[in-house]
Amino acid sequence: MSNIFINLVYALPKKQYIYHIELASGSNVGQAIIISDILFLRPEINLKKNKIGIFGRFVKLSEILYDGDRIEIYRPMTAKPKDLFKRR
Repeated sequence: MSNIFINLVYALPKKQYIYHIELASGSNVGQAIIISDILFLRPEINLKKNKIGIFGRFVKLSEILYDGDRIEIYRPMTAKPKDLFKRR
């Protein structure tokens, strides 16, 4: 079985976490997140609350990964986008 290379990103207002991970072909999103150790560095990430995506498309933790995928861990919204727009 060959390996795949993926990226995992988690962005905060002033810091970005970007991981380049090599995994076995057939690995899923949940496995990549665990391997990255991001959950230890950022304990506020709750996989039951934070949404996960691949290139902007929401996915489940069981989603199979492909070479070149970029996993994105999204932060919960603190305000409605419409309200933020009105503040400008």
